[in-house]
Amino acid sequence: MKGISSTNTQTTLFQSLEELLNPEDTLYKLSNKLPWKELEEAFAPLYSTFGRPSKPVRLMVSLLLLKQLFNLGDETVVSAWVHNPYWQYFSGFNTFQWKFPIKPTDLVHFRKRIGKDGLEKIFKMSIDLHGKNSLEKEVVIDTTAQEKNITYPTNIKLHKKIIDKCVKIAISEDIAPVFDTGTP
Repeated sequence: MKGISSTNTQTTLFQSLEELLNPEDTLYKLSNKLPWKELEEAFAPLYSTFGRPSKPVRLMVSLLLLKQLFNLGDETVVSAWVHNPYWQYFSGFNTFQWKFPIKPTDLVHFRKRIGKDGLEKIFKMSIDLHGKNSLEKEVVIDTTAQEKNITYPTNIKLHKKIIDKCVKIAISEDIAPVFDTGTP
């Protein structure tokens, strides 16, 4: 039987992303579990009270997390954010946005602003989110180490090797007199 197209042309003008998105989606769930307020309080001292207002901390942290989760570059994560309502909800937006949230260089400035300590806070937050589930009962570590007979070549070593090899070839082919290279 042929399906019937919907004749309902009523738009959902006032529905938020929370109402439109699937609550079983992993990013949707993660968005509601992360301690966003704690992160905003932790990074608040890094911001000035003067000048142009900055982008929300939640937006910047969420873009960094999305970048790592999906192994993307700064430009790619910003352009993909516009097309994905789940990413927008994860970033704290209630309605669909069609403009770029930031310039890709803003992520560079944000990483510099929070520094290594800030990145460690974000990493610690993601580990603490899983609690005891993040701890492994048993860890297998391979500690075997093998010595390798690798010398790091320098120009002098390479020249010496080449000369020695050429002399050996010349002696074996009986095309040159015996040279004293100082090696047995």
